[in-house]
Amino acid sequence: MQQKDAFIANLGKIYGIYTGGFLGFVIFLAILEQLGVPNRIIGYLFVFLTLAVYAGIGILSRTTQVSEYYVAGRRVPAVYNGMATAADWMSAASFIAMAGTLYALGYDGLAFVLGWTGGYVLVAVLIAPYLRKFGAYTVPDFLAARYSGNFARFIGVVILFMCSMVYLMGQLKGVGVIASRLLDIPINVGIFVGLAGILVCSMLGGMRAVTWTQVAQYIVLIVAYLVPVILLSAQKTGVPLPQLMYGEILQRISELEQQFGQPGGYLEGVKPHVQPFLSYTPANFFALVLCLMVGTASLPHVIMRFFTTPSVREARKSVGWALFFIFLLYFTAPSYAAFAKFEIFGNVLGRDISTLELAQQLPRWIYLYGNVGLVTVCGVAATSAEAVFQACQAKGVSVLNFANFAINNDTVVIATPEIAGLPYVIAGLVAAGGLAAALSTADGLLLAMANALSHDIYYKMIDPAASAARRLIVARVLLVAVAVLAAWLTIIAPAGVLSYVSWAFSIAAAGLFPALVLGVMWKRCNAPGAIAGMIAGAGVTLFYIIGTYAYGMKPWFGINNISAAIFGLPVAFVVTYVVAKLTPEPSREMQEFVEQIRIPRGEILMEDARKAE
Repeated sequence: MQQKDAFIANLGKIYGIYTGGFLGFVIFLAILEQLGVPNRIIGYLFVFLTLAVYAGIGILSRTTQVSEYYVAGRRVPAVYNGMATAADWMSAASFIAMAGTLYALGYDGLAFVLGWTGGYVLVAVLIAPYLRKFGAYTVPDFLAARYSGNFARFIGVVILFMCSMVYLMGQLKGVGVIASRLLDIPINVGIFVGLAGILVCSMLGGMRAVTWTQVAQYIVLIVAYLVPVILLSAQKTGVPLPQLMYGEILQRISELEQQFGQPGGYLEGVKPHVQPFLSYTPANFFALVLCLMVGTASLPHVIMRFFTTPSVREARKSVGWALFFIFLLYFTAPSYAAFAKFEIFGNVLGRDISTLELAQQLPRWIYLYGNVGLVTVCGVAATSAEAVFQACQAKGVSVLNFANFAINNDTVVIATPEIAGLPYVIAGLVAAGGLAAALSTADGLLLAMANALSHDIYYKMIDPAASAARRLIVARVLLVAVAVLAAWLTIIAPAGVLSYVSWAFSIAAAGLFPALVLGVMWKRCNAPGAIAGMIAGAGVTLFYIIGTYAYGMKPWFGINNISAAIFGLPVAFVVTYVVAKLTPEPSREMQEFVEQIRIPRGEILMEDARKAE
């Protein structure tokens, strides 16, 4: 115990040394690049040395104690829990896909920034402190105690598994994109490379290992995200503050759009970056914001992080810290997208490609990403100058224009340093940051699913007499099984990172949010109402997602399927309320228990919760 307390007391020193070491490592690789070391070697070093550090933390944090494995011993200080939560939260969608979406959609992409950031207000006000006061290991633990039995627990596990699996598929897709570029391997192989790193980080130490790994990963991802856009801002505007120079770059983009967006211009057909509601209708924009906000407050792997703090007060503080650490990236993402678009509009599009020699003079990064299927020109993958020239000649295209150039949205962030001509080590740094973001969220998601299966299904429902050692063995076996299943599903059901993530938010919002919030705020809410509401909300949402994506169902009221919870969420609330009113109210003991949860001070109620079952 003294060793553990000493570790907590020295966290600032430990992570300070780690940060200095990481910066020194980047400088060392920059020197190697200047000495002529091939880019591929630098890419391998970035991937494998960062993975080795995360794996080392995971191994050093191994544990055989149940409370350490599930909730990190409930001893994580608010600042570090906020940092770990930010890493857990800022997934491949935040790091890789969000700026890419802002690049493609312009103003309309801000729906993701508003929804994901605003959701933490709901977490702080409606969810985190109350579930921490309860003292659970998992979200289904709370559902079982509040709604008197294992049926509510089982439904909670099913919904948790669905939304977490879909979310995890998005992270693995991001890992595949990054690994394919850095290691020059197929995306599907890259998925399994990342999976190995994920398993080593989480399998031995559970939440304890994941927590301290995620703090390390946050440091990597935030440095990796800020450095290139700061360099770009200094290069293009003379001021190394991209958040403040965002407006100037938007103005330059608008000037290019006006100058070359006319009929016959190389930007003909481009949607003005700052004009709202060109890609999303107002209804779709605000529906997406709502679904992402409510989904944020419902995702089990995020809620789990607030079970690890020493007290309810620390849980509240850690939400504030998490929002601050997330803000650092989200405040920068719009400017990142704008600088990337300005580079492509100004230095890539509009080039003469009327001869093979001119096509060969296109920037090298186009062919690097084209070789892994992430950049297309004139409708074909840009694998070589010959392929591009022939495809464009067949279409009668002599100038590379907006209509005949496409870059995968999930690639924009990773490619921007190379697009801007920055040293390769910066591109490697960004890729390492994206890998950290994807791995940190994948760790949390895997743990949420494996813990729900091992704790809520195996221990609570199948073998309540299981020893701590057996429970941990089962948890680790399930962790591996879930990881392999997720990788397989990612390969056979390909979609964009942002689609996977948005679907996960909708499933969580409609399936879990009403039961969680009404379970705390409405004493009259009972088991039949909550169970019926969870099934109805998740069912409607899944029906809408699958119907519109896989079977060509016409969207209801024109709402995109990434906002499917806009239908499932109200259904869940209404069904919960009506069924609860038509069935007997909870016992007096349960209603008193709910009142205790709402009191911010006092001991945790885990023992009382078990009695309430």
